[in-house]
Amino acid sequence: MDAIQGKALQVSDAIIACQLDGKGGLLPLDDKDVVQGERPCWLHLNYTHQESANWLATTPLLPDAVRDALSGDSMRPRVSRLGDGTMITLRSINFNSESRPDQLVAIRVFINDKLIVSTRRRKVFAIDEVLTDLQNGNGPTDGGSWLVDVCDTLTDHTSEFIEDLHDKIIELEDALLDQQVPPRGQLALIRKQLIVLRRYMAPQRDVYARLASERLPWMSDDDRRRMQEVADRLGRGLDDLDASVARTAVLADEIATVMADAMNRRTYTMSLLAMVFLPATFLTGLFGVNLGGIPGGENRYGFSIFCILLVGLALGVTWWLHRRRWL
Repeated sequence: MDAIQGKALQVSDAIIACQLDGKGGLLPLDDKDVVQGERPCWLHLNYTHQESANWLATTPLLPDAVRDALSGDSMRPRVSRLGDGTMITLRSINFNSESRPDQLVAIRVFINDKLIVSTRRRKVFAIDEVLTDLQNGNGPTDGGSWLVDVCDTLTDHTSEFIEDLHDKIIELEDALLDQQVPPRGQLALIRKQLIVLRRYMAPQRDVYARLASERLPWMSDDDRRRMQEVADRLGRGLDDLDASVARTAVLADEIATVMADAMNRRTYTMSLLAMVFLPATFLTGLFGVNLGGIPGGENRYGFSIFCILLVGLALGVTWWLHRRRWL
């Protein structure tokens, strides 16, 4: 790619538009700047903004094959080489307000030795952290280290979220030991988050591994080594996800068992109560018929005696059930 004129990178609604200074900081873009390659430029755009969308659709700096990808058509993590550049799609934990973390946000990056173009629709907090490092003077120095820092931060956020899910599972397990069933839907939400993470983080780990193995001209050996470490760390997170999925399956079985046991105990208690009052029910039904000759019908103490007999009968059945160890 030929040298890039600074005016070709002017996008009025760009979220970030800067040039890496090669020392861990950044420089503002100027119309008269000429980008040669030692210090790549970085444009971070929201592809739903009008000016950004127009620039993505018309700029000659991007291959035609990546325009749709940068504008939101690609969703699953993937990497593909296009001429002297590389198109990368990654997913990030969603820390935006009024959104669940498992509703992952996408970041799409086209990168070569002179230019970094990243796009998103919803805010990606990993980008803000990398920008903060650049503003403090301890950020990436070139395109390769920029990509590694972004991937490393994305993996940090993923690991933190996996740890949060792990802690929630432990809380559910401890509560279940105390016979406390979690609220309806809580376990299902955790399982859904685990499955969604597993679905997208597995190919993202493969993207990191491929970036570490390919001899990209804008990545140094040190960048490739660091990228492999990021891939390995995400792989360990995937192992934790698999273990967590298995633990939630065991939790679901235990919850079903606890609820079944509780239902069985209630049914057993109701059966015992019915057994205690069954003789009394029979007698009250028998003495309740409107026929002559009912014993005690003419005795003014008949009803009191009958009630005492019913109480004694209930106590006798209760004693018999206790002796048989049914109570």
